[in-house]
Amino acid sequence: MIGIIGAMDIEVNGLIDKMSDRKDEVISGTRYTVGRIGGKDCVVAQCGIGKVNAAIAAQTMVLRFAPDAVINTGIGGSTSLKTHVGSVVIAENVVQHDMDTTVIGDRPGELFLPQEKLVFLPCDKTLRDQLVKACEQIGEQKVVIGTVATGDQFISGNEKRMALNDKFGAVACEMEGGSIGHVCYVNRVPFAILRSISDSMSEEDDAVEYAVFSKSAAEKSIRIVSAFLAE
Repeated sequence: MIGIIGAMDIEVNGLIDKMSDRKDEVISGTRYTVGRIGGKDCVVAQCGIGKVNAAIAAQTMVLRFAPDAVINTGIGGSTSLKTHVGSVVIAENVVQHDMDTTVIGDRPGELFLPQEKLVFLPCDKTLRDQLVKACEQIGEQKVVIGTVATGDQFISGNEKRMALNDKFGAVACEMEGGSIGHVCYVNRVPFAILRSISDSMSEEDDAVEYAVFSKSAAEKSIRIVSAFLAE
């Protein structure tokens, strides 16, 4: 079974609509929809925006449905001149950029895991390669592989975006992937993060750009995941 998590309805409803043999289960206020997409057993959840919501949904999904892998899909912002509106980012790893205990000597973004400390959580290479292949299948050529930065902030303005690139080498930012990756990593569940860019490094107003392009960016992420599931 493949677990799929998106923060907003525009990021998951298109996948749920494709499901056959569909059944819903609500746990802690979050709906988990189980069914088949492209011949694969799936469970899809809309977790809500932010790291805590995402972590709750991911941990519940792991414990209740025991997915073989989890994909966090949806939209994100650019933190690099390599990524623009319409680009697709597939994470090599993910960092929680708002985790900061540097005042006591830790590294920026360093996480305190049960048996180790890490800054960058590695995504599963096999899943990453399969998502790249899915992009190729739908004719998507603007694909960037790199670090995705997660935090409980909508990152606005080129200065803040470039700061994440300078500090972590991030090519995209969002608000859920780092905590979903955190949950999957400690539970030893392979995970991947896919982001279609809705707002970028430009002179345009970020909120306006997001409002204009978020729907089409989300639709692109749905097409890619659908191609992945069709394999």
